[in-house]
Amino acid sequence: GFKVLASASHYWPLEDVDGIHEFRDMNGDIIEGMVNKGIYVTEKKGVTFLFFGSYQNSCISNPEVCGPEGVTFSFFWKTQDQQAKFLPASGGQVISSGFKICSNEGEGSVEFYVRGNAMMKWKASFSPPGPYWTHILFTWKSREGLKVYVNGTLNTTDPDGKVFYDYGDPSANLLTGTQGDQTKRYVNGAFDEFIIWERALTPNEIEQYFTAAIGVQVWLSSTLPWSVMTTTTKPVLSTNAYHPIITNLTEERGKFRSPDTMLVYLENVSFSLPNKSLSENVALSLTEAFLKAIEDFLLLPNWVDVPETAHIFGSLIQTIDSVMAHVARNLDENLLPLTVEGTSSVADYTLVKMHPQTLNLSHYRFPSQGQSFISIPSEAFHEKAWITIVGLLYHNMHYFFHNINPMDTKIAEAAAYKGYMISATSYLISIKVEPLPKLSHNLSGSPLITIQLTHKLTPRQYSQALNKSNRVHLYCAFLDYSNGTGVWSNEGCVRESGDLNYSVCLCNHLTNFAILMQVVPLKLTREHQVALSSITYIGCALSIFCLTITLVTFAILSSVSTIRNQRYHIHANLSFAVLVAQILLLTSFQFSPGTVPCKILAILLHFFFLSAFAWMLVEGFHLYSMVIKVFGSEESKHLYYYGIGWGCPLVICVISTTSSLDSYGESGNCWLSLENGAIWAFVAPALFVILVNIGILIAVTRVISRISADNYKVHGDANAFKLTAKAVAVLLPILGSSWIFGILSVNAHALVFQYIFAVFNSLQGFFMFLFHCLLNSEVRAAFKHKTKVWSLTSSSTRNINVKPFNSDIMTGNRPGTTPTKLNTWDKSTNSANRIDLSAV
Repeated sequence: GFKVLASASHYWPLEDVDGIHEFRDMNGDIIEGMVNKGIYVTEKKGVTFLFFGSYQNSCISNPEVCGPEGVTFSFFWKTQDQQAKFLPASGGQVISSGFKICSNEGEGSVEFYVRGNAMMKWKASFSPPGPYWTHILFTWKSREGLKVYVNGTLNTTDPDGKVFYDYGDPSANLLTGTQGDQTKRYVNGAFDEFIIWERALTPNEIEQYFTAAIGVQVWLSSTLPWSVMTTTTKPVLSTNAYHPIITNLTEERGKFRSPDTMLVYLENVSFSLPNKSLSENVALSLTEAFLKAIEDFLLLPNWVDVPETAHIFGSLIQTIDSVMAHVARNLDENLLPLTVEGTSSVADYTLVKMHPQTLNLSHYRFPSQGQSFISIPSEAFHEKAWITIVGLLYHNMHYFFHNINPMDTKIAEAAAYKGYMISATSYLISIKVEPLPKLSHNLSGSPLITIQLTHKLTPRQYSQALNKSNRVHLYCAFLDYSNGTGVWSNEGCVRESGDLNYSVCLCNHLTNFAILMQVVPLKLTREHQVALSSITYIGCALSIFCLTITLVTFAILSSVSTIRNQRYHIHANLSFAVLVAQILLLTSFQFSPGTVPCKILAILLHFFFLSAFAWMLVEGFHLYSMVIKVFGSEESKHLYYYGIGWGCPLVICVISTTSSLDSYGESGNCWLSLENGAIWAFVAPALFVILVNIGILIAVTRVISRISADNYKVHGDANAFKLTAKAVAVLLPILGSSWIFGILSVNAHALVFQYIFAVFNSLQGFFMFLFHCLLNSEVRAAFKHKTKVWSLTSSSTRNINVKPFNSDIMTGNRPGTTPTKLNTWDKSTNSANRIDLSAV
């Protein structure tokens, strides 16, 4: 690491600086550094800058002269805390004509300029430092672009750059300061250890330098000169060194509002821990203070608005692991074996430092009680002088790992179901052992660790898991930090047993574990999909043809008194709604989800299918008013019927589209989304109509059955019983009862009901035409009457009285018999209030 530092081109250690004001001296100059000529403080227009000198025609101000080797710029940076008594500030920056590093409004960024024939700019953003020293390093090479490392780890990149027209700062000087505002005096950033390499360091060199630079220093006490720092690995007993950290963790509680800012603060705390031994009491105090800070993080009001929640909490867990491992590693060796354990609102925890020989059990288990635990065979600890164990069982952390894109994981089985999100469904449990235990590389060998985790399903997850139309995939997964950020993976783990309530996993490594659940809908085989699709196409096409004939027939016969009544108005509106819905349904098959036409079709389908159900409800009400309870005149009911048939669906659709427009035509087909509950804007009204109409159908059937029985007793008419069965068959299409099979066909296990529903629902228009037009005696009689009128008109015969006609079959009368009670249904001179069962 120090060899990397020695190869630097420019170096300003700034050893005695703890804030910009301390640069000042009587003469305004400070001479220090290894290869730099010097720096001094300059004030321009009320803004303080640190002037490092002019670097015209150098790699610092003109990256084009860097050559293929590139350039590296490194420094330590922190913002001042409240105790520094500095004036309010907007953010510190370092300026050169070749690059600019600044922080402003919660965001840090590096901008890199090349002013050649192609004017290019690379920009990468990162979280700005908190009140503790943070190491910022960036490299630039013409072929690799810009890479920014924070605390030795690659944080963000801009490999391509883009053409720019804002030339930035044209000065060749290298300055540090703040973004200027003449009305304010900005002094807020503290900088240290400015280093420039006129080449791009490798990731390995960056890690070596960072490790050597932080050494064993106490970051919270930044006034210590770097010359006194050593790289000794054996801690020196000084528990007082941890007291400032514990105090700071306590004092900073409640001061953070942004998850990003607080995460940077917690990371800085983990980096600032001194490599000094600590007693059991100090270890317990530090652990409790740190976990309380984690509790504050979990309770922040803004974190749910952060788009990359899983990524942030992956970094948080890595930070917790780092702090807890540091505490366990530095427990006082003179007191071995030593155990620090406890519980908090965040997690149950244990920190152990001991000789493996003291482990007299066949397995080490954490936690020692409960249904969720990790078990390590004692044979994995053999041949170790001493070991440290850190165990954490998080109480609520799994809630923050939801809606994980399977493509963002290293779980090949999950990635095969692209688009179906993954969620943590168990407690998150973590165990870390140093030195690493000796485990089998083969998952069929031994020793292996055993992980048992109880599932913690949300009501929605439980409902999805029990739905037989879904297949539930459970993965034994862990957070893999091999690439710098936490990515869920199942490599080296296998789910040995379990059910919907728990899982038992075997793994050959230690880290953070959880059970992830992915719910994938079962799909029909290709053969069944083709068959159901064919039935739908043929049935809908036949229904469209028949409904068109029905509407044309009603229009032609509208002048006939028996057809010009409320009953046939309802039939016509229902036929029109079903006709348009089925035309739109066939059209929607031609468009892809996510397109504008598909979204429009989904909204129209929602409206017309709801209208079809609404007119089915009107059919039921009208039937009820004729048979069970007569109320109101036709004129008074006419307005209500149209309000129910067209007005109610319009209101529901307006509310639905206004509140959840994104739920239309986005996934699978041009219909409502099944994921976020929007489908209930159709299902709830449809279920209501089906239930009401079933009740009406039962009530009407009972009346018809009673009358048929009376006819049989009085007249001995056995055919009267057939009236009941035929009446039910006639009423089913207009009351929407076929949709019951739609409810029963919710999964692939109810394949028979899917076929029944496809047949009856697609042929609804055909049955309406068959029973209420083609086989309807009133329609046939009206057509004969109309034909006779046309015939008489064409022969110029005007004065012939056309014999009135009626439907004797519907009243149950036969020539030579007396009228039955069914005659009482006719409340007017025409047949407006008769039951539409004339087809029988």
